[in-house]
Amino acid sequence: MEKLFYLRELNLSFNKLEGEIPSGGIFANFTVESFMGNELLCGLPNLQVQPCKLSKPRTEHKSRKTILLIVIVLPLSIALTIVITLALKSKLIECGKRSTVLSNDSILSSQATPRRFSYLELLQATDNFAENNIINRGVFGSVYGARLEDRMKIAIKVFHQQCASALKSFEAECEVLKNIRHRNLIKVISSCSNDDFKALVLEYMSNYVLNIFHRLNIMIDVASALEYLHFDHSTPIIHCDLKPTNVLLDENMVAHLSDFGIAKLLSGEDESTMRTKTLATIGYMALEYGIEGEVSTKSDVYSYGIMLMEIFTEKKPIDEIFIGELSLKRWVNDLLPDSLVEVVDKTLLSGKEKHFSVKEQCLLSIFNLALECTMESSEKRINAKDIVTRLLKIRDTLSKRMGNLS
Repeated sequence: MEKLFYLRELNLSFNKLEGEIPSGGIFANFTVESFMGNELLCGLPNLQVQPCKLSKPRTEHKSRKTILLIVIVLPLSIALTIVITLALKSKLIECGKRSTVLSNDSILSSQATPRRFSYLELLQATDNFAENNIINRGVFGSVYGARLEDRMKIAIKVFHQQCASALKSFEAECEVLKNIRHRNLIKVISSCSNDDFKALVLEYMSNYVLNIFHRLNIMIDVASALEYLHFDHSTPIIHCDLKPTNVLLDENMVAHLSDFGIAKLLSGEDESTMRTKTLATIGYMALEYGIEGEVSTKSDVYSYGIMLMEIFTEKKPIDEIFIGELSLKRWVNDLLPDSLVEVVDKTLLSGKEKHFSVKEQCLLSIFNLALECTMESSEKRINAKDIVTRLLKIRDTLSKRMGNLS
């Protein structure tokens, strides 16, 4: 089916299907709507299905041919084994010597020293960094889902060695992550670095189908992480690349902000903005960031506002409907408050449900907050502290009113 290049629409929802959803060919263009309602399917995170179990090498039975092959190539295989073992040992030693180990509070609680990983361990855990184990791709590298021999699930972010910017991103991410601790920031277990390989070992996060309370809680978690970065850390940190794919969920549905590869630290006491040549993801950047390269905590707030719209509309800022002067922000602004049903993700609001009016008011409040985050003038934008306060109030109101109507 991956080779049916003229197939434009596919709807396999609610068919009790099971197995892995292909990721190549035409399947790269399909969204979660094509596969929803099939709980036994697995695949990439953007399809909101469970991740596929990592494949194990098949055990093959010996045959006369394999025995003959072993006899013929045995001397050669011994030589190759020695060479490969020495090469891996050299890489392993180099990783151990030159890696920066970043502590993880939850893991260190039961260990005297930070956990270290060799290149060989990471290679085996990802089945030689197999393509089908990739759970996310970025400009600077790919993230692999992996399971260690002790059954611990991890994510491994491998940086592109051929890209100079990716190597700078690795160094920047290590610099930021080794100094920050917050329940809503991604936890780094360790890192492995040598001349040929650079990777971060991260907590593994699952993906879920989300209702209105899930999405509210996620955005509260992200806002709490921003509040910590902007106000509670000794040196204010600008994330610079806020977007949904940089927010990961753990098994308790707690959101963790990740990917600090282009983050900036405001070092001066009176410094509130700084300039950068590194651009973030198109569609999420504030005007002053995209045009002038000027970043601040308020440019993070702008990106947060776009993300808030995306989470509750299921429309990306680069969706094909947004052409010319029409953007996600303008689309939301023009249709509210009268056409909320056209704006919001249809799975969140139905005219037939008894809580319709309560949810309607909640969603209007959320979109109004998003618009305050995305004001063109950075000075008029709300800050992360106030975002947290507003969202907590919205959630509490929704919970109380829905409880009273139940």
